[in-house]
Amino acid sequence: MNMSQANFFPQEIIRNKRDGAVLSDAEIEFMVDGLTSGAISESQIGAFAMAVFFNGMNMAERVALTRAMTHSGTVLDWSDAGFEGPVLDKHSTGGIGDKVSLILAPVMAACGAAVPMISGRGLGHSGGTLDKLDSIPGYNTTPDLMTLRITVKQAGCAIIGQTAELAPADGRLYAIRDVTATVESLSLITASILSKKLAAGLDGLVMDVKYGSGAFASAFDEAQKLAESIVSVANGAGLPCTALLTDMNQCLGRSAGNALEVRESIDHLSGVNRDARLHEVTMSLAAEILTIGGLSDSVTDGRAKAEDSLASGQAAEHFSRMVAQLGGPTDIMADPAKHLPAAALTQELAPAQPGIITAVDARALGLAIMDLGGGRRRAEDSINYAVGLSHVAAIGEHVGPEHPLCILHAANAADAERAGATIRAAVTIGDTAPETAPMVRHRVGNRVES
Repeated sequence: MNMSQANFFPQEIIRNKRDGAVLSDAEIEFMVDGLTSGAISESQIGAFAMAVFFNGMNMAERVALTRAMTHSGTVLDWSDAGFEGPVLDKHSTGGIGDKVSLILAPVMAACGAAVPMISGRGLGHSGGTLDKLDSIPGYNTTPDLMTLRITVKQAGCAIIGQTAELAPADGRLYAIRDVTATVESLSLITASILSKKLAAGLDGLVMDVKYGSGAFASAFDEAQKLAESIVSVANGAGLPCTALLTDMNQCLGRSAGNALEVRESIDHLSGVNRDARLHEVTMSLAAEILTIGGLSDSVTDGRAKAEDSLASGQAAEHFSRMVAQLGGPTDIMADPAKHLPAAALTQELAPAQPGIITAVDARALGLAIMDLGGGRRRAEDSINYAVGLSHVAAIGEHVGPEHPLCILHAANAADAERAGATIRAAVTIGDTAPETAPMVRHRVGNRVES
C-alpha cells in the first residue's frame, strides 16, 4: 500500500461506486492490492463487483483496473528471449467448435511472430482450447515459464494455460464473480481478458468477439460494445489491438469436441480438408494481427502471407514442433489417429425430417457435448476427450436419410440417444435456404491499409 492509499477504507470505495461515483486510480489500485493479498474480504470484493455491475466504469477506470490487475503478478519480459519477430496473440470470447487458435497460432509463427498464447479451459457450454490440447497424449498445457520461453523460441508458438504468476488478481476476482452473478459485467470482462494479455508482454493482440446463439454475447449490439471496450482499454493501456465480430450462430467448422477439433485442425493445417467458414475467420484474424505486428504491409498482404504459410506446409511444421516441444508425440501431423483418443461408439444422426437447415441453437450443441462427457458441469469434473460431433451439417445445407445432421461420438448408446434428441431439437429445418450470413460482420479498431 502506498501513502496515497493509507486512509482508504474498502466500504467507502464500495459506497462511492454504489452511488455512481468515478473512482480514482489510487482507489482502484487499493481494491486490487487488497484483492491480491487477501486483505479485503470476499464479501467486500463481491459487493464491489456488484456495484461495478450496476454502475459500470468509464474508460479511464477500466484502464486503471486492467493495469492494476496486470501488475498484481509477474509481467513477462521477452526483450532478452532472442525472438526475431514481434510477440503477438489472439483471444476469442468462445463458442462451439471454435478451434481457430490451434490453426492461427502456428500460422502466425510461420509468418515470423512469437506467439505465447495463454488460453483457457471450457466455460459452461463453450469449449476450451486447453481441453482440446489435453487430448494430445503428453502435451503439457501448464509448463513453467522457462519451458514456455524455450518452446516459443524453438517452435514459434506455445499454447498453454495461465500460470499462477500471471495476473493473480484476476483469478481471485473471477472466482468471486462466478458465485455473485457478476460475470457479465462489461467492465470486469474487459479487465479480466486484458490483464492476462498485458501480463504476457505482448506487442499486439487481435480479438475474436463472437455473437449469436452459441456465443457469450448472443446479441450483436452486446458483442459490439464488448469489442469496443476491449479495443479502447487495450490501446489505452499501450497494447495495439483490433477486434473482429464473427458469427457464432452454428458450429464453427465441422466438428465440436476436444480430440475431434484437434483432428480437424490438423487436417486444416495439412490441407487434407478445410472448412470454408473456419478458414475465413482464421485468415481474417491472421491478416489483422500480422498487420498490427508489422509483419505485413496491409491486411491484404497479411492474408496472402497467412495463406502461403498453409500452402507451403510451414504452419503445419510449427504446430508439429510446438506439440513435440511441449511433450506430445513427434508424429502428430503424420498420424493423428494413432495418438488421439477415439470414442467407443460412433453413429450418424438423422434429422427428424428431411429438408434444409435454416437455423441452429448452437448453445444447445454445446450442452449436448457436455452431456456426452466432453465438458464440465463442475470445475473438478473429468472430461472424456474422445466424445463430440463430427461432420456437422451447416445452415443452408440439405439433410435427410443420406445426409445426417452429424456423426455422434459417444461413450455408449444411452449417451448418444440423449445427445441426439437435444441436437434434433436444436436444428430448425425448412424448405428454403436462408441468406448466407458473413462470417466476419464488423471490425473495431484503428483503420489499417487494405
